[in-house]
Amino acid sequence: MTNFQQKIQIENNLEYIRSKLFTRNGIYIHPTAEVSDRALIGVGTRIWNNAQIREDVIIGNNVIISKDVYIDIGVKIGHRVKIQNGVSVYRGVEIDDDVFLGPHMTFTNDLYPRAFIGEFTLYKTKICHGASIGAHATIICGHNIGCYAMIGAGSVVTKDIPDFALAYGNPAIIQGWVSRSGGKLHFDDDGIAECPITKEKYQILSQDKIILLEA
Repeated sequence: MTNFQQKIQIENNLEYIRSKLFTRNGIYIHPTAEVSDRALIGVGTRIWNNAQIREDVIIGNNVIISKDVYIDIGVKIGHRVKIQNGVSVYRGVEIDDDVFLGPHMTFTNDLYPRAFIGEFTLYKTKICHGASIGAHATIICGHNIGCYAMIGAGSVVTKDIPDFALAYGNPAIIQGWVSRSGGKLHFDDDGIAECPITKEKYQILSQDKIILLEA
């Protein structure tokens, strides 16, 4: 096969994949993805290679479901969420709008797993609006990640993380605070900090709580 023929074949293959990606209402589904007919998927969402979307899943608009992602039965995912390669979102996990889930981060839903026990107590986990979880982090079930919180790569979360907290380590602890845009916050003697990116102002109220003063 000549180089020209190889180029034509590649272009034909890409055109075939693009034609298979498009479905009604502006939803893109890769031909290798497995999507249940009982899943509800919002406009502009993209579902990529080898992803599996189970029954009764609800996914919002403009969500990115990357390669090898698994979404379990009944999971709810908000709008504009980005789920990177190799993430499994198990039953009992709820994802709010604008959440980022880094590559191969891990959720759980059973605190006492045994292969030989069929029934188990489901412990729920919620990832709140705008939060980011770094690559290979693990979220132990039954804990919530607050709005705009940021979890460092490789961390193990064993307790609730408050809004705007920067937490990392094993176990993850609060190491600082970040703005909605992800800029690190440094508080003055009056407990006021300015986002280095947007200039929004924040106030620290206690050891584990800060608030946005102005949008």
